[in-house]
Amino acid sequence: MSRGCFSKSTFILLFPFFHFLSFHSINFIPFNMMTREHTRCLIVGSGPAGYTAAIYAGRANLDPVLYCGMQTGGQLTQTTEVENFPGYPQGVDGNQMMLDLRQQAERFGADIRDGELVKADFSKKPYVLTTDRGLEIEAEAVIIATGASAKYLGLPDEEKYSGQGVSACATCDGFFYRKKVVAVVGGGDTACEEAIYLSGLCSKVYMIVRKPYLRASDVMKRRVEQNEKIEVLYEHNTLGLYGENGLEGAHLVKRMGQTDEQRYDLPIDGFFLAIGHKPNTDIFKEWLDLDEVGYIKTLDGTPKTNLEGVFAAGDCADSVYRQAVVAAGSGCKAALEAERYLASLNG
Repeated sequence: MSRGCFSKSTFILLFPFFHFLSFHSINFIPFNMMTREHTRCLIVGSGPAGYTAAIYAGRANLDPVLYCGMQTGGQLTQTTEVENFPGYPQGVDGNQMMLDLRQQAERFGADIRDGELVKADFSKKPYVLTTDRGLEIEAEAVIIATGASAKYLGLPDEEKYSGQGVSACATCDGFFYRKKVVAVVGGGDTACEEAIYLSGLCSKVYMIVRKPYLRASDVMKRRVEQNEKIEVLYEHNTLGLYGENGLEGAHLVKRMGQTDEQRYDLPIDGFFLAIGHKPNTDIFKEWLDLDEVGYIKTLDGTPKTNLEGVFAAGDCADSVYRQAVVAAGSGCKAALEAERYLASLNG
């Protein structure tokens, strides 16, 4: 028998099987009918905001479904130790803290799933969001807690020394560098604020600035210039980082590409990125009001957005504080507002 062909005897043996498939095929569920589901409350993103929203939504019997997003647990999973979140007097590992919040949400019935939502259609109710696996989810209420990602220089060493000297949050990690020497990358208001904050903890703070001037406001410039612990390195770029057991310094270049270019190593214990954050809100920009950077605009100090039944919590709507405890509080508010909104639909 040639490959790919049936003999007469083979056909006779398989005929009952084909007959069974033909007779019962009307009971099969087409694949496309399995690619949509409905939920009362959909939470987009994990981290303190998303998990806290899930805790409150679960306790309110909203049967929330939460998709963790591209970084399960959010930015805190990149932090070795969290010391400023209430309830952990000895501090806690960022990953452990997120696991605690996740388990607490699951205790109250939250359906927590890995995966990312890649498309949103808020043109009509119920709202429809699509996962990276093609599943469409209809939701009566949506809580967006997608966070904001810190911008990095793109150096391989940044990832190598993440949690071992490299940080994107001085308020979160500055405490670990008391009486040490650190550098802040950036020349805007955020970089100046970070440098000033760190100067209260560290023995020396360098600011690595690409341009020959600071882009910050005049007030922030003066504060930096008047601070004896801060030294601004103008027209500098970072080429890389080095260190055997954690970060020990940065490879710098002054006036790169110019005839008087200088390359040297700067010994430091900490390297803080302060070149901005990018809110993870791209899939919502067609439907929600965003500011010029991409942060979701909320109404009158509430988590409400310009669309009824859509709420925002955490760093995706907060360009100022960016703290875990603040994000958790906003997640609580978003869930409470979602509960009230859903109750109004039934009332």
